[in-house]
Amino acid sequence: MSQPHELSAQELLAAYRNKTLSPVEATRSVLDHIARWEPHIHATYALDPDQALTQARASEARWMKGEPQACGGYSLDGVPATIKENIATRGVPVPLGTAATDLTPAAADAPPAARMREAGAVVLGKTTMPDYGMLSSGLSSFHALTRNPWDLSKNPGGSSAGAGAAAAAGYGPLHIGTDIGGSVRLPAAWCGIATLKPSLGRIPIDPPFMGRCAGPMTRDITDAALMMGVLSQPDARDHMSLPFQDFDWLNLDIDVRGLRIGLQLEAGCGLPLDPEIRAAVEAAARLFES
Repeated sequence: MSQPHELSAQELLAAYRNKTLSPVEATRSVLDHIARWEPHIHATYALDPDQALTQARASEARWMKGEPQACGGYSLDGVPATIKENIATRGVPVPLGTAATDLTPAAADAPPAARMREAGAVVLGKTTMPDYGMLSSGLSSFHALTRNPWDLSKNPGGSSAGAGAAAAAGYGPLHIGTDIGGSVRLPAAWCGIATLKPSLGRIPIDPPFMGRCAGPMTRDITDAALMMGVLSQPDARDHMSLPFQDFDWLNLDIDVRGLRIGLQLEAGCGLPLDPEIRAAVEAAARLFES
């Protein structure tokens, strides 16, 4: 039988609903698993087992009363989760993966962290990233070198290195990364997990930054959709966010015939597009078109 740390968010929520498992039991299972493997993987930053268990006990009490917490109609109550280090969480410094950063505790939760707490998720702590998120690896002057749990001699990808490794290693089912040029997609590919870099502005972030998107990193695609329901809720702090659209994230099996899809081939800033890359993207677009 699967151990609690191996279960998806959907499976955990069903077990809480049926009272066959409690958030405290699930959180303890995840924390014990992290304790066994973290000396080898180095995926976490500011891991806080005591605070996680406090959150789990509060969640357990809500489930016992039949009143789980939700955000925008989506509940993550009692589900263990991690948040990438560059997404601020109140009271925790944001070193951005580098020893050059002043370690001032964040004054408030950034939008993705705030939505996870509102949905009742048990935030275990943060996950690692390379210096300023500028490498496709877990190499950092601040964090220990993050390793790929499938093969500890290998790179997990980056810059959401810790999130990708944590998801693959079973450090709970839900993890948030960020992406500009591949920072959730590369770790997902190299660690064998599910992810999504959503459209810019679909998930509000703070501070806003052109091209940077927060995105779910999970072992199960349905869990990623569930997270999108929570993370895409509006937040006025992001002036670049898209107008809120109330998608049914857990029922996206819709007929796409007749829909128009835009293809942006030039960002309008940064380096010019390589002709070989343009040709590959256009070929992929023609396949989607057909």
